[in-house]
Amino acid sequence: MLRGLKTLTFVYVPREDRVVAAINAGQGDAWSCWLTRRLALGVLERTSEYLQSKSDLAQRAPANLRTEMIAFERDAAIAETAGAMSITPPAILEQSATAAELAERLTITPAGESFRLELFGLNGAGAAALFKLVELQRMLQMLQAEVAKAGWLLSPAKPQTPAESVTADPKPSRH
Repeated sequence: MLRGLKTLTFVYVPREDRVVAAINAGQGDAWSCWLTRRLALGVLERTSEYLQSKSDLAQRAPANLRTEMIAFERDAAIAETAGAMSITPPAILEQSATAAELAERLTITPAGESFRLELFGLNGAGAAALFKLVELQRMLQMLQAEVAKAGWLLSPAKPQTPAESVTADPKPSRH
């Protein structure tokens, strides 16, 4: 059953080491699913790359300013959507986490001037909605904030080989 997505909340749950996506939390058509590290990072990476490639502002800017232009567009989208944000009570989020199923697939596809987000769980349930660009950027920012809380953006430390761990004798210095 594919539900209409009206509200979306992401929460990192340390004991699960996953992010719960609470769809329409506290409403009759509520549904939730767990996003794994691999799924969340994959969505963030691919969607961010796609949005960067489609940014008119970034395409018109000199190469050395493109990153700043993309950040400017994202910040403007966050400011524009700030009024739509609300706080979901913790008890409702706990219920969502308890009832969550594992997410199997999250897709974001262009749909004219909008983007269609579809999220499916292993049991066949899911949710879908059309997002304007600014809403999609807000949703990605929300997911990225939870991924950052999880520490998933940090790359693992490169293990040292025995040859690297041995320090050479210091060179004599002259004053």
